[in-house]
Amino acid sequence: MGGGFSDEELLRRCRLNGDSAAFESLVHRYEQELFSYLRRYLGSAEMAEDVFQATFLQVHLKREQFEEGRRFRPWLYTIATNQAIDAQRRNRRHRMVSLDHRTGGEDDMGTLVEMLAGNGQTADEQMQVEEARDWVRSAVDDLPESLKSALMLVYHQGMKYREAADVLGIPVGTVKSRLHSALLKLNDSWRRSGRAMPDAVSGGEGDSVMKEIP
Repeated sequence: MGGGFSDEELLRRCRLNGDSAAFESLVHRYEQELFSYLRRYLGSAEMAEDVFQATFLQVHLKREQFEEGRRFRPWLYTIATNQAIDAQRRNRRHRMVSLDHRTGGEDDMGTLVEMLAGNGQTADEQMQVEEARDWVRSAVDDLPESLKSALMLVYHQGMKYREAADVLGIPVGTVKSRLHSALLKLNDSWRRSGRAMPDAVSGGEGDSVMKEIP
């Protein structure tokens, strides 16, 4: 079931009627999207799977707390993000970014750093691009959690500022400020690293590795 029902209606059915099929529909509906977000956030498919399961366990346990009139997706991402942060804190000694593994043919950092101008690249140029991608993935992972969360929600999940603000429980202006701070930190780190932007992706914009938020 679930094809014709909104997220909110499925959760309502689960909450009021104990409808397990409705809950399973919610899990299935967000399986790929939320897992992809968690894998990028955590840098580990194994951790992402654990956090995904923990997230929906919390959805089940807290279903009675869901307020009528609220949207389900931001609520779900609030739980998922908090679970991911907790998981990272428990696994600080094992923070490994899976730089060489991608799922679904997606480029983890492509949207953020515009590293997809790879048509007709030489082998050396392609190596430069891959090294730049790896560096940015690592730099994003090292950002403070507050900045990283805003960056991941807006860039990778395509959330609007209002949606990200709902997830993080902060004003829209704070989301924009955190995104700006994150980009400044990444650009500054890039410059201090002494790396040159690969010719294939520099686009004539000097050594700036990030693009300003529209």
